[in-house]
Amino acid sequence: MSLRSGWSAWSRWTVVGALAIGVFLLVPRPSLANAALNEGIGAATVVAILVGVRMHRPSRPALWYFLAAGQAALVIGDTLFDYYELVRHDTPYPSVADVFYLLQFPLTAVGLFVLIKGRTSGRDRAGLLDAAIISTGLGLLSWVFLMEPLATDSSQGIAARIISVAYPAGDVLLLAMLARVLTTPGARTPSYWLLAAAQGMTMFADVGFSVLNTATGYETGAFDATWLVAYLLLGASALHPSMRSLSEVAPDRAPRISRVRLMVLAGTSLFAPAILFWQGATHHRIDWLAVSAGSVALFLLVVARISGLVSRVQDQATQLAALAHNDGLTGVPNRRAWELELPRELAKARRGRTPVSVALLDIDHFKRYNDRFGHQAGDELLKAAVAAWGSQLRPGDLLARYGGEEFGVVLPGLTVE
Repeated sequence: MSLRSGWSAWSRWTVVGALAIGVFLLVPRPSLANAALNEGIGAATVVAILVGVRMHRPSRPALWYFLAAGQAALVIGDTLFDYYELVRHDTPYPSVADVFYLLQFPLTAVGLFVLIKGRTSGRDRAGLLDAAIISTGLGLLSWVFLMEPLATDSSQGIAARIISVAYPAGDVLLLAMLARVLTTPGARTPSYWLLAAAQGMTMFADVGFSVLNTATGYETGAFDATWLVAYLLLGASALHPSMRSLSEVAPDRAPRISRVRLMVLAGTSLFAPAILFWQGATHHRIDWLAVSAGSVALFLLVVARISGLVSRVQDQATQLAALAHNDGLTGVPNRRAWELELPRELAKARRGRTPVSVALLDIDHFKRYNDRFGHQAGDELLKAAVAAWGSQLRPGDLLARYGGEEFGVVLPGLTVE
C-alpha cells in the first residue's frame, strides 16, 4: 500500500497544513510572501470544507456552507488589509476590510446554530441555561477588560470605537454559540472535537491579539500562526468522515452533569464578584452598572438551573415511588403496597366500626395455560383479568397483585354477603 492510498484526506490535509504553517513562521513579516501564505492557507480551508461536503454528503450541508462563507469573509478581509498595508502602504481604520472581518461572525454563528438545531430533538433547557451562564460570565469579563476600554477611548472617532467594540462583541457571540454546541447532546465524534477546537482557537487568537495589542502595541508576529492553526482544525473537521453524522439528532436522554461541567459553571458564575474584588483591590474605577447587571443575570440563570434540577429530582422520586409500589406488568399495586394498605384499611374499619371484606383471587390452571401458550399469552391473560376485575370495583376498593397469578382485594364498607 502506498503512502498516498494509506492516508485519508483529513490526515493528508493536517500534515500538509502543519508544514505550511511552519513555512509561514519562517518567512519574514510583514511581506507579500507571508501575506500570500496566510491568504493561501485560509482559501485552502474554504476549498477543504467544500470538498468535505462533496465527499461525505452530510445530512445538513448548510452548516458547512455557512462556515465556509464565514471563512471566505475572513480571507477577503485579510487580503484587503494586506493590500492596504503592503501595496498602498496605508492602514486606514475603519476600512472595507473591517466589513468582511465582522461579516465572519454572523455567518459562522448561523452555521453553528444549524449544528445546534440538528443535534437537539426537542427542548434542551438544561443545555441552554448552561450555555447562557458560561456566555454571561465570559461576556462580562470581555466587557470590563476589552469592550468598555475601547468604547470609552477618546483618542478614536465614533466609527472607530464602534468597530473596535464590534470585534470582541462578535467573539462573545461565537463564544455563546460554542458553549451551546458543547452542551448539546449527541455523539462526540472526531469531527465534533476538531470543529469545537477550531472555534476555540479562533476566539483565543482574537482575544489574545486584542490583549497583546492593548498591552504592547502588537501588530504582527509569530502569534499570527494561531489563526492558521484554527484554519487547519476547521479543514480537518470538514474532511473527517465523521462529519456526516455531526448534526444528526441525538436520542432523548436525561442530561448528566459531569464534574468538569460543574466546575466550569461554578467558575463562570464567580466572574462577577471576582471582577468587583479586583477593581476594588487595585483601586480601579468600579464598573458598577455592568457588574450589577452581570450579577443579576448570573443569579437568575443559576436559580433557573437549580429549579430545573429540583423538578427533575422530584419527578424521578415520583416515578421511583410508583415503581416501588406498582406492579410493572398489570399496573395495579404490588405486594409491598398490599402489605402497607391492608393494615391501614383494617385499622380504619376497627375505628369506625364498619365492615371490610378481604379476598384472595387465583386464576385456576394458569401454569398449564402459560406452558401451553407461552409467557406472552400468560401476561396478556393477567392484564385482561385485572382489567375485567377493575371494571367491577369502586374507586375506594384496592386490587393488588400478591404474586404470580394471585391477587388480593380489599372492599371497605362491604360485608362478605
